[in-house]
Formats: sequence, structure tokens, C-alpha cells
Amino acid sequence: MTYQQILYEVRDRIATVTLNRPEALNAWTDVMAEEVWQAMHEAERDEAVRVIVLTGAGRAFCAGGDVTGFKSLDEKHGPRQLLDKLPRAYDFSRRPDYQGRASYFPAIAKPIIAMLNGATAGLGLVHALFADVRIAADDAVFTTAFARIGLASEYGMAWALRNAVGHASALDLLLSARKVRGDEALRIGLVSQIHPRDKLTDATCAYAREIAELCSPRSTRLLKQQLWELPFQSLHEAVQSDSQAMLDANVCEDFEEGKRAFMEKRPPRFTGR
Repeated sequence: MTYQQILYEVRDRIATVTLNRPEALNAWTDVMAEEVWQAMHEAERDEAVRVIVLTGAGRAFCAGGDVTGFKSLDEKHGPRQLLDKLPRAYDFSRRPDYQGRASYFPAIAKPIIAMLNGATAGLGLVHALFADVRIAADDAVFTTAFARIGLASEYGMAWALRNAVGHASALDLLLSARKVRGDEALRIGLVSQIHPRDKLTDATCAYAREIAELCSPRSTRLLKQQLWELPFQSLHEAVQSDSQAMLDANVCEDFEEGKRAFMEKRPPRFTGR
């Protein structure tokens, strides 16, 4: 499909989704939300795609929601309009927790890497937190933003932030809305890697290519699901589901190919089956 506010490209088994409003620091709009949703599901359906990278054009990842959109909300029903935007048909095959407006990334059955090339604030940080891996420029700036404009945490940010950095750091970042830069973001676990801005794309693509070329897409799908299910499981439930997944994996085609590739000392040719 044709996109207005994002770019979509597939190369080397990697789908890159780029927020493309650089003049507005990629501020999030309803059009962008719809297009990112479409692109994520397009990449999920495409058998040629093994990994998805989400990034921003220009000097920002996403500086938050586009405040000009607030003008279209009437005073009486404004909050409800925000919650009701872009309703989706309920999918009984997926966890309801991961069917929200901004919380559906965990339900996409392929790894999503957020390449954070600059300012990541508010709603931009929400989407980064629901990605599977976050890789950032060392001079990128992060802020929850909400407390400084009189808003509450939205779309599950508090839940995802607490999962990523722990209770104390999540409260610090939410209550103060202070700015965090690359080194601190790495230290507290907000991101997994930082790189100089001019090396960020190459480093992220190399990491994504390694997953795409060397890892079983069946395994990455299951491992992603296992990790995102953990907040809802007891230890006993996690052990039970892991055991069943391992039994199933022992008789799958990718495991047989993985063993052959290891014995023959060659790169694996995984099919995802």
C-alpha cells in the first residue's frame, strides 16, 4: 500500500518502518498510527521478512503526540475520543492485553527493534517500550514528558516502563519527566545498546541481519511470545508452557536444520517450520 507519513522498505530480510514527519520531529498522528499498524502487519505476513526495525527520519525518533490534533477534540468527549480512536476487531487468538492502540507490538510474531535515532518522548517512548529491543544513538534524549504538561501516563507506558527499568526508576522517570541520555538509558536498562549517531544505522542493521540470517524464525517467534507472556504467569505456569514449547521444538524442521548446520559447520537455512 501507499503510505503518507511513514516509509516502508524490505531489504536483507529486514523490514524498516520509518516515521516520516521530520519537520515535526515525527510527532505521532492518527494517520501515522494507522500506517504503522498496517506496516507492522504487512511485515508480519511477508515470509521474506525475519526482523522489523522501527525508526524515525531526521534528528528525532518521535517527539510525542502531535498536539495540533487536540484541536479536533471537543471538551466534553475529548478523553473518550482519544481512547476510542482506531478501534480494531478483537482477535481471539491473541492475548487481549496486546491488542491496544499502542500495545500491539508484542503480538506481532517477529522481532521488532526500535532504532532510536534522536528525541524519544511521550507517545514516542510508549511505542519504543513495546518494541522487543531498543538500540539508541548515544546522544538520543528520552523523557516520559507527561507530568510536565499535566497529563497521566498513557497507553500502558507505566506498565511497560516498570517492566523495562524496574519500579524505582520508572517512578523517577514518570514523576520528574526529566531528560535521560544515552549512557544513563543504557545503565538503567531503558535501551540495550548505544552507538555514536553516525554508526547507529550500521550497528542496528548488523544486529538485525544476524538474527535474520542465523536464528530460526520459529524460535524467535516462540521466544518473543514466552518473554511477553511472563508478566501474566506464575513460575509453575512458565515452566509448564516452556516444557511444552521445548517438546514441540524437538520435532520441528528448524531444529533438524540447526543440528545439520552445526555438524556441517555452515550457516543454517531455516524455514520457520
